[in-house]
Amino acid sequence: MLIEDLKVILKVAEFCSITAAAASLDMLTATASAAVKRVENALGADLFIRTTRQLRLSGAGERFIPKCEEALLMLDLAKQDLKEGSAEVSGDLRIGVSSDFGRNLVSPWLDEFQDRHPGINLKVNISDSQVDFYRDPVDIALRYGPPGDANLYGFKICDVPRLLCAAPNYLDRQSIPKHPRDLTSHNGLFYQLHGIIHNKWEFSHKEKIFKVQMSGNCSSNDGDLVRRWCVAGKGLAIKSCLDMSSDLLDGKVVPLMANYLPKSTELWLVCPGRQTITPAVRIIRDTIREKCIGILLQLVSKKILSEGAVKNIDSKY
Repeated sequence: MLIEDLKVILKVAEFCSITAAAASLDMLTATASAAVKRVENALGADLFIRTTRQLRLSGAGERFIPKCEEALLMLDLAKQDLKEGSAEVSGDLRIGVSSDFGRNLVSPWLDEFQDRHPGINLKVNISDSQVDFYRDPVDIALRYGPPGDANLYGFKICDVPRLLCAAPNYLDRQSIPKHPRDLTSHNGLFYQLHGIIHNKWEFSHKEKIFKVQMSGNCSSNDGDLVRRWCVAGKGLAIKSCLDMSSDLLDGKVVPLMANYLPKSTELWLVCPGRQTITPAVRIIRDTIREKCIGILLQLVSKKILSEGAVKNIDSKY
């Protein structure tokens, strides 16, 4: 039996659908169906009971699938052990990243990574929507916030302060806000996800919370577009300091209300399970962490962030 055929079997068992399994593996339904037939012929048993409406595991399938999954996991771990002892890193790697962070920072970092490891074939999925590892064609994802599913595995890259920002040319036309109550006269630039506009802004100061219902004429489900609007002087935006780092360091935007901080977030590298943590994933994780911490330290050195905002950075950086 081919290992690739066994991987198809596991996906079919996971989705209870050959069509869904094929879509997840980026192959034709007919190709997945042929793989199932090859394995069943080799075993001399039907692993699935098929009807016109559904597909489910047979008794033989219920016994075979767990052992098959365990065997493939052991094989993957053995491959990882071999690769970790070698300088050569190769294979396919599918990574999901958010629009702003992905386009403007991660993309050039991945180019550098691929230059050092030409044996890696990268597939980058850029989207601000939450990754669904059972639906989306990705192996790992870089996302703000920890994994929301206990079945997922993640590495925290770093803490990420968020900042209220505006372009100097916007502030030339408007008063500079000093307190959250001053924001109601300003134009907000909003991130929108699943039809929900994030126009309720929250700030903290000396353990007090200040909430502001903002108004504004621009909202988008693309975080990169919100950043571009902010740089263009269309209004105020609350953004990750990493997303805005180049614009902050170049003076294209400035941070506002330093004493009233939006809630910070965290950057995580998320995987569907330990079996996807290959040597390439570990190298990318360490590379991105080093790059992000370097940016945070630059922002501290320029007084854009306070030293306390990055107090959890390891001393080796």
